[in-house]
Amino acid sequence: MKDRLFGRFVAPAILAVAAGFFLLPLFAMLRFALQNIQVIDLRWSNIFEKWSLAPLWSAFSDDQFGRALTLSLQLAFGTGLVSLILLVPTIVWVHLRLPRARSAVEFLTILPYVIPAIGMVAGIMVIKPHARWFLNSDLSLIPFYVVLALPFTFRSIDTGLKAIDLRTLVEASRSLGFGWIPTIVRVIVPNLRSAILSCLFLTVAVVLGEYTIADVLLKRTFPAFMGEYRGSDPKGGYGLAILSLVVTTLIFMIIGFVSRPRSMRRPRTKGTT
Repeated sequence: MKDRLFGRFVAPAILAVAAGFFLLPLFAMLRFALQNIQVIDLRWSNIFEKWSLAPLWSAFSDDQFGRALTLSLQLAFGTGLVSLILLVPTIVWVHLRLPRARSAVEFLTILPYVIPAIGMVAGIMVIKPHARWFLNSDLSLIPFYVVLALPFTFRSIDTGLKAIDLRTLVEASRSLGFGWIPTIVRVIVPNLRSAILSCLFLTVAVVLGEYTIADVLLKRTFPAFMGEYRGSDPKGGYGLAILSLVVTTLIFMIIGFVSRPRSMRRPRTKGTT
């Protein structure tokens, strides 16, 4: 009886409170960004009045918007590519040759999530005078983003490898005369499509949300552009922030769909049970 009561009333109530905790501030920001009414005049009675996408269109028409978004997409692509090149062979090697070291490797990969980005920024400031030849390039952010995304990309690839019979695939490939690189490229990678897509999408989410390092290195990425644009046009800046949040949410929804088993993606027919 208690379990039924909890399932019917308590659990939905907890979910409703949690949803309100997250959604109400977002809705308030959405009203401020897209409703052309002075903040002091906002009322429940005029909640459906004078909504407009003009602040977003104004932000889109800014000369720096396209450049900032293009740079962030380039960084996301480069970060995803470097992450895959580094992680796939490394995790395969750990699974096959160093299974006892897996716990230590997993601990190391979670450190960027525990240590705040400002710690990395402090280290960058120390080496900045001696590495200007590297840090002057916009693409110099890629190694730092690889580190920041490591807690997510490592677990994505690691989970994908756990889902396949890695040892059997490698032994079969090696018995047919393939070297390690052809084995990884032609045998392992095709079996990691969902994990690789998840890794790439998570990388995009990390790059689109990182501000601290880009701001310190004076790189005009999309998050840095949003922060600067918010100072001149608060409505447009918060509108871009909401749009970025929506895109990131869609990315995670796509990850959830892609990572589901194929049998769950197919709609059930009436004749099946």
